[in-house]
Amino acid sequence: MTGPLQDIVVLDLSRALAGPHAGMMLGDLGARVIKVEQPGSGDDTRSWGPPFVGPDDARESTYFLSCNRNKESITLDLKSEDGRETLTRLIRRSDVLVENFRTGVLDRLGFSMERLQELNPRLVILSITGFGHDGPEGGRAGYDQIAQGEAGLMSLTGSGEPTRVGVPIGDLLAGMYGAYGVLAALHERGRTGKGRVVRTSLLAAIVGVHAFQGTRRTVAGETPVGTGNHHPSICPYGLFHCADGMLQVAVGSESLWQRFAKEFGLPVDEPGYATNDERVRNHEAVKAAVDAAFADLKLEDLLARLAACGVPAGEVRDLDRVYSWDQTKSQGLLLQVDHPTLGDITLPGPPLRFDGGARTEHLPPPTLGQHNTSVRAWLDEIEASGEHP
Repeated sequence: MTGPLQDIVVLDLSRALAGPHAGMMLGDLGARVIKVEQPGSGDDTRSWGPPFVGPDDARESTYFLSCNRNKESITLDLKSEDGRETLTRLIRRSDVLVENFRTGVLDRLGFSMERLQELNPRLVILSITGFGHDGPEGGRAGYDQIAQGEAGLMSLTGSGEPTRVGVPIGDLLAGMYGAYGVLAALHERGRTGKGRVVRTSLLAAIVGVHAFQGTRRTVAGETPVGTGNHHPSICPYGLFHCADGMLQVAVGSESLWQRFAKEFGLPVDEPGYATNDERVRNHEAVKAAVDAAFADLKLEDLLARLAACGVPAGEVRDLDRVYSWDQTKSQGLLLQVDHPTLGDITLPGPPLRFDGGARTEHLPPPTLGQHNTSVRAWLDEIEASGEHP
């Protein structure tokens, strides 16, 4: 393996999405990621579908495929003596452990945080929960859409009825924040020789991206609401219609407004239009004026005119057109991997690029228990060599 984390072993005890996404991010960076799954059923997401692909006797969930590349799979019954013994061996040989059990589950299995640190003082432990491991609702089960609602994100999305984001963004953000915390703890371990517990939650991750909407509430005392496809603090900035489709325009400064308005015959300096503050307060009229100016124009011509006058704009693509777009391909955002039962498949790829030293070969998401033999053989080999954890 190559990549910045090629000397790191990650033990992934997580399931569903937040923890597996964090583990996959570390695997994309070159870490060896060993995923522990329940015998027979495996990760919950192996049954999340349709869609499923592959033969009936070896079908795979595309949901599982989305968050488990660059991993190996070993099945362990953690309630059995062999399962606990093998897990103990893996803990001793790992640099990072990822878990997203409900609070108290690992303790009941005999692997409390204190026990994990006793087994391997250098171990960095990432613990992801729904709403935090402590506090008045600590240990509460967390599912993404529930967290999107509870953490305020749905109240900011859509217009009218609160609307969820179209991907499990709370899970994904918790995984991202978790991987970020792991990297900081590994860096610290280089100085201290000691690992530590890193904690995040779906609640924390969503609150962490409230951004300017958060300070509207905490500083200005305003409670934001959903504004649909238009920015609440910049105008015009959002989705507009033209003769043969839709496009998005971002007029993010007064100089851009001057160019934009003159190009399309909009009132540049009239009351309600002259400044961003006025335009935001007059946003319905501004939106209507822009839509009227675009109404008879073709999308291709409109985008060309916007580009010529330096106004950021873009069309609205479905995923078919995103994945067939040359720009997407040029950024390495599609991976070809050879799956053991599905053959050659294409996966959305890692979002990071490195100038040299990046991972050059990627593993397909594993079948359940695919690496039972090889992982145990690796443990036997390093223990027989007398290598210390």
